[in-house]
Amino acid sequence: MNVFGIGLPEMIVIFVVALLIFGPKKLPEIGRSLGKTIKGFQEASKEFQEEFKKEAQQVEEAVSMNAKLEPSNETEKNESAKVIDN
Repeated sequence: MNVFGIGLPEMIVIFVVALLIFGPKKLPEIGRSLGKTIKGFQEASKEFQEEFKKEAQQVEEAVSMNAKLEPSNETEKNESAKVIDN
């Protein structure tokens, strides 16, 4: 079991130290608070990732639209160059 790069032995040491510092009555409250905080960070991270993906998709669509338009512009330039040369 490995959470945030912390293994089981380290988690046990952290729990024992927290138990000694805060006491058995305060520890469940701190755990709930920590859990809510982590959940909030995860939700914010998920929202950020979704927004990033949406923006990246819009950029890709804009680039692909420009790529489709550029060949027609090149064709127009070539045709106008032919007319000017003649």
